[in-house]
Amino acid sequence: MTQPAIELLQFPFSHYNEKVRWALDFKGIPHQRINYLPGPHVPQIRRLTGQNAVPVLRIDGKVIAGSGRIIDELEQRYPEPPLYPRDRGDREQALSLQARFDDDLGPATRRLIFDAALGEPAYVADMFSTGHPQWKRTLYRAFSPLTAVLIRSGNGVDPAQVRKAESTVASTLDFLAERSAASGYLVGGEFTVADLTAAALLGPIFDVSHPDMKKPRPMPRRAEELLARYVGHPAVSWAVEIYRKHRT
Repeated sequence: MTQPAIELLQFPFSHYNEKVRWALDFKGIPHQRINYLPGPHVPQIRRLTGQNAVPVLRIDGKVIAGSGRIIDELEQRYPEPPLYPRDRGDREQALSLQARFDDDLGPATRRLIFDAALGEPAYVADMFSTGHPQWKRTLYRAFSPLTAVLIRSGNGVDPAQVRKAESTVASTLDFLAERSAASGYLVGGEFTVADLTAAALLGPIFDVSHPDMKKPRPMPRRAEELLARYVGHPAVSWAVEIYRKHRT
């Protein structure tokens, strides 16, 4: 039976896109990744999906937007190895945690890394233009001051929202450390979509070793300081271990 053609439309350094890359790789699903530039991506993605965000998956003629919906589609089509617990109660918990982290943790860590890195907008431009031809990277870099303004406004990167993000991250880290202490996992003593989501969405605030999320060096000083702030937290150590065990 011919496997459906699968394309992931993505930004390389995005933690929501990392969720889907991780799920695809964990399940061993062959796919093609198509990189878009933040900003210029909007008209093309909007034509496909009616909204502006990636990740977007094209699979067997179907277009799916949003990391949670994409992972659900993959789980239905490729149930092994599973990301959803077989026990119904555990499954509901895992999906509830995924939704919580998607709604709260992901925006908070993104806001913190943008606040720390946008003092050097060329760094952010270089990071997001990875995988594109050099002429396109150079052009995108030239517009990085304007891009930085748009990123700040589009992601709520202002002092009040940054303080709120710091509070969200602090409380979530404490929750993760407590929840994972007994078994090393968040639900049912096994790796699930909840662990994948939490570890991926923490990616902006720790030094991920996997090449798909490894931050380019040298980093802006404030970004280095951001990572140093969280490196000793047990939940960050947990995320590092989840990556080591389960990110192929």
